Amino acid sequence: MEPFVKKNESYLSIDSWMTQFPKLVAGFTTKNGGTSKGYFETLNLGFHVGDNLTNVCSNREKVAELLQIPLNAWVGAEQTHGTFLKKITKKDRGTGSDSYDNAFKGTDGFYTDEEGILLTLCFADCVPLFFIAPERRMIGVAHAGWKGSVGLIANKMVKAWGQEGIKPEQIFVAIGPSICEKCYIVDQHVINFVEKSLEVGAALSYNLLTEGQYSLNLQDLNRLILLASGVPEENILWTKLCSSCDQEEFFSHRRDKGKTGRMMSFIGWKEN
Repeated sequence: MEPFVKKNESYLSIDSWMTQFPKLVAGFTTKNGGTSKGYFETLNLGFHVGDNLTNVCSNREKVAELLQIPLNAWVGAEQTHGTFLKKITKKDRGTGSDSYDNAFKGTDGFYTDEEGILLTLCFADCVPLFFIAPERRMIGVAHAGWKGSVGLIANKMVKAWGQEGIKPEQIFVAIGPSICEKCYIVDQHVINFVEKSLEVGAALSYNLLTEGQYSLNLQDLNRLILLASGVPEENILWTKLCSSCDQEEFFSHRRDKGKTGRMMSFIGWKEN
């Protein structure tokens, strides 16, 4: 069953999580229902892609209204395809919510156990990873392109939570909409890094197409890394939605040749 369920034209939610935990808000936006024009039509939520700043802020206000979490409770990052994770507290609220200049620098993942905060990251093909350890009310989100994936950002989140006393078997993960293996063709250089990131004898998440050309399943690569990190298979939800295949719903950096907007992953506990 598809874990990401469309709630309206502008976002999908992780329904099973939100049903189980009524104060949780978790999901992924589409490209529809905003005010941006041209390459960014219409619900672009990325500040850094060359869109009109007023339109991006207007789009973010619309999503804030839909989610019923004000923009000044959001946090956002200057994502660099790295693996740095930041633990967020209430004093961080608003950082990166209405400007790229004041976003958390060089950060590709957030986590928190406090309510009243919306963790957000931007995407246009890379893999959004959503984390929850309900017993400890810990939540997190990570940005895993190929560099973040082979850099083991998923494993680093599990380890960071381990330092908080959370065991891997207490962690649930949802792998969100991103580019599928049919649309994601890479060269030997990338595959060399992929092979180093997998345990010896692990199942392969890529296929050879022609000499030096491979189809890479980034979602499956992150699933394998999570399994190797101790997260049980039954704790992992995995979407079948592809950002590149579905031109009506999603922006895609690869499909749109770099001239495109950004969707947003989000997760947060609403305040009581």
